[in-house]
Amino acid sequence: MTTHSTSADLTDGFHVLVDALTLNGVETIYGLVGIPITDLARLAQASGIRFIGFRHETSAGNAAAAAGFLTRRPGICLTVSGPGFLNGLVALANATTNCFPMIQISGSSERQLVDLQRGDYEELDQLAAARPFAKAAYRIGRVQDIGLGVARAIRAAVSGRPGGVYLDVPGAVLGQAMDAAAAAETLWRVVDPAPRQLPAPEAVDRAVRLLAQAQRPLIVLGKGAAYARADNEIRQFVESTGIPFLPMSMAKGLLPDSHPQSAAAARSLALGRADVVMLVGARLNWLLGHGEPPRWSADAKFIQVDIEASEFDSNRPIAAPLAGDIGSVITALLDRMRELPVAAPTAWTGELAERRASNDAAMRQRLADDPHPMRFHNALRAVRDVLAHHPDVYVVNEGANALDIARNVIDMHAPRHRLDSGTWAVMGIGMGYAIAAAVETGQRVVAIEGDSAFGFSAMEFETVCRYRLPITVVVLNNGGVYRGDEISARGSDPAPTVLSAQARHELIAHAFGGRGYHVTTPAELQSALSEALASHGPAIVDCQLDPAAGTESGHLADLNPKSAATPSA
Repeated sequence: MTTHSTSADLTDGFHVLVDALTLNGVETIYGLVGIPITDLARLAQASGIRFIGFRHETSAGNAAAAAGFLTRRPGICLTVSGPGFLNGLVALANATTNCFPMIQISGSSERQLVDLQRGDYEELDQLAAARPFAKAAYRIGRVQDIGLGVARAIRAAVSGRPGGVYLDVPGAVLGQAMDAAAAAETLWRVVDPAPRQLPAPEAVDRAVRLLAQAQRPLIVLGKGAAYARADNEIRQFVESTGIPFLPMSMAKGLLPDSHPQSAAAARSLALGRADVVMLVGARLNWLLGHGEPPRWSADAKFIQVDIEASEFDSNRPIAAPLAGDIGSVITALLDRMRELPVAAPTAWTGELAERRASNDAAMRQRLADDPHPMRFHNALRAVRDVLAHHPDVYVVNEGANALDIARNVIDMHAPRHRLDSGTWAVMGIGMGYAIAAAVETGQRVVAIEGDSAFGFSAMEFETVCRYRLPITVVVLNNGGVYRGDEISARGSDPAPTVLSAQARHELIAHAFGGRGYHVTTPAELQSALSEALASHGPAIVDCQLDPAAGTESGHLADLNPKSAATPSA
């Protein structure tokens, strides 16, 4: 490794940090420049690292997080100090919650001034602020420790359960000088940062015996299963056992949604009747009703595959915990099943198939309706029909109704091609995730956005246009948060959930040199989306929906608190 010199014999922290990242295979940095990291971004770009400059640090952080999910390498986000750091921290916390490997590198103010609270420029103890929200947080205090800091951050981000890591780099450290040859000796490439973790043989045997005895087994695939890239092993396990599987939203496509063993269209029955449930990279959190009745059977037994043993028993007793990486665990289960076969009873698979057929028929009927103005289902039918001809397209999805309905209408056929609001159901991930998907894969991306959700990161469409990325944004525009027809209790102001009526989001695309389309019918939507995808460039399709389309909080209305003081009728 040769560290670039600023003179014949000396180098500085800027160069050492860029060299440490390059040595460890970093190809892209997502960020926003300013004091004290502008020259760092310039140097990284000049050294061959692609720098994607954003309009807001949260979107840059979201892009880094999505890059981590898509590549299994930590995505890098670079921010300024103070408020810029805090903006990035939102994304870092979300990455940690979703178990995406990410490193946020932020410049910071002078330690001797911050620690005495002397009122320095953007003064903030960023290390202390980051620790509660990150998997790990480190500060580099000397130029000779930069290599160590980068190495620790990389291993912490991807080993075990992945997550977000904060790396604090004071501006003074970037400017520090040291001998170039000595600096080169302080850098190294991290070897095997996420080593395999094999399950205990007795744990494997316990799980296989439980599955073999099950009358109504079910496999739940979480986004951890998609992240693991054990696609072939998981498919072999599912198909060799015949056990029905239920994919969580970001695990869709791990096996095609059209797969005959998919229980997605019979979800409620599958959860309520299953007697043995195998969780693969999925947690029994709120998205799965904490594993509790009435959504689940009170007698259900759980097998859980997770690399983090502390996850076991977090909501329901885990009868067969399997601690290890998913690829190794599934391989061990397949090996054990050569001696102790597992097969799903036909009575159970038949029961689910019957319910699936019934629900599929009901969905086809709902999608066949063609109201005008458009509503969510017939608009998404048009999107589905176009995407069916483009299975390579990545789908990013956020909103309330836009998320809930798109998840059920649009089938996925390839793994890791769907990114959405995730564990926190957070809004604002749309443009960051879409940009990362386009940059990291080189493929086209369709971001299906509620109009409210799009507003959180809409300015990043300028970023999309600046880098000429193949991203099409479909805005499902009903003029409101949830819906746009709420009557205001104060006549002079709009209701809290109401946005601008008939806003023309496609004009944002025109402003920055992209393609813009305004559509009012499914046929117009199909035509516009097809043309946008064919262009391989930036586009926005504004879909005018009925303001009455949608429901409060989408499928999460039960999470809204009810007043205990409301008098009964």
